[in-house]
Amino acid sequence: MSGINKQKIVESVPQKGFFGHPKGLFTLFFTEFWERFSYYGMRAILVYYMYYEVSKGGLGIEESTALAIVSIYGSLVYMSGIIGGWLADRIFGTQKAIFFGGILIMLGHIALAIPGSVALFFVSMVLIVLGTGLLKPNVSSVVGDIYATGDARRDAGFSIFYMGINLGAFISPLIVGSVMNTSFHLGFSFAAIGMFLGLVMFVLTKKKNLGLAGTYVANPLGPDEKKKVFTRFGIGIVILAIIVAVAIPAGYLTIESFINLVAILGIIIPTLYFIVMYRSPKTSAEERSRVIAYIPLFIAAVMFWAIQEQGSTILASFADKRTQLDFAGISISPAWFQSLNPLFIIIFAPVFAGLWVKLGNRQPSIPKKFALGLLFAGLSFVVILLPASLGGSDSLVSPLWLVLSYFIVVLGELCLSPVGLSATTKLAPAAFSAQTMSLWFLASAAAQALNAQLVKFYSPATEMVYFGAIGGASIVLSLILFAISPKIQSLMKGVK
Repeated sequence: MSGINKQKIVESVPQKGFFGHPKGLFTLFFTEFWERFSYYGMRAILVYYMYYEVSKGGLGIEESTALAIVSIYGSLVYMSGIIGGWLADRIFGTQKAIFFGGILIMLGHIALAIPGSVALFFVSMVLIVLGTGLLKPNVSSVVGDIYATGDARRDAGFSIFYMGINLGAFISPLIVGSVMNTSFHLGFSFAAIGMFLGLVMFVLTKKKNLGLAGTYVANPLGPDEKKKVFTRFGIGIVILAIIVAVAIPAGYLTIESFINLVAILGIIIPTLYFIVMYRSPKTSAEERSRVIAYIPLFIAAVMFWAIQEQGSTILASFADKRTQLDFAGISISPAWFQSLNPLFIIIFAPVFAGLWVKLGNRQPSIPKKFALGLLFAGLSFVVILLPASLGGSDSLVSPLWLVLSYFIVVLGELCLSPVGLSATTKLAPAAFSAQTMSLWFLASAAAQALNAQLVKFYSPATEMVYFGAIGGASIVLSLILFAISPKIQSLMKGVK
């Protein structure tokens, strides 16, 4: 996008109207708020819907399979963002990507809201994965479009936008979790309504508030390229359909084999990214050094997200089966614990931001912040060991232990996640800046692909070993990262 085009886009957006920010931030804030409301509301009860007995309104899927499916689902959501970004950049622009994505997400939640079969459940998952891949990365992209280059309000605008994400994620498990025992399908209906409200908000205000932002195609396909891409795309769909049609009846494509396939892709795709970036002639010697420095940070991020993302699988099961849910005169829904992560982020993100500013040059280096993130993640799992070791594995534990575990992992998230985003932009080779950001999100995809294998080992009998082994591995990895952080810092070639 040329400077002239950028200027025209910014001029088309009313620059005042939402807390001193461009009016378009209002549209994007509430679109993302409702999309996250729908996603996290659905995710808060998804694993329960899968493993609860049919007599209780669930699908009656075996619990270990349900936990693995939720992990694979999360992995595919992050992988699909790469496709969504490409489609927006090359074919129809970010505004249309947001709209199409919202429609698919809403249809996916409607499919979940209809009492039906396991087949309908998997149809809904496909719709939500594709829809989230289209919407999620492109909303953030349009936020960047509405500010002029060098606008001092940009960082604050993103902070307000991310507050919308966390508010939606905080409120929805409380609402959806409250109706879970009445009907899972009622809960999924709330998620569908949330996405519908987000779409209405987007459609009614985009023309007035967003102007030209997101209407352009950044790197459009030429006529010849279009023909090639659509031909290959069509052939790919036909081949995939034939493979699926043959593999399912033959017993080759099962839930188990699909989980294993995605798990393998979760590791192979980022590995290929690193190899291509490192070996590219467009990558300078200094940039190659930074790519090498990024590898241990990426591995640390995978380990961290592998623990953090188990908040919606293993800890969700722990909340349901191992936690005292009648506490202080209140009957707690197990889904409510899903609101703790965004709540703690809303409260403590400004504290951490202020702390780094106050420390200035005395703040820990990027590798040391990653190591702190891993340390907190490991401790959040070690904490879960304490109630079982004190009261036995058969007794129900106080919900305060789970609250403490979620709190500790958020401390790690605030050390690692914002720093990781910033480090990714700084360490990326110039020729691969956008793709390196995709690589950062692939750390979450790889983590959840890993989780799909790990959760198979969890059961009440293996609980102590499970939390101890994973928590201990994270702590050991954090100590190794602390030890080698000076070497990583030297490979970063001046990036701080």
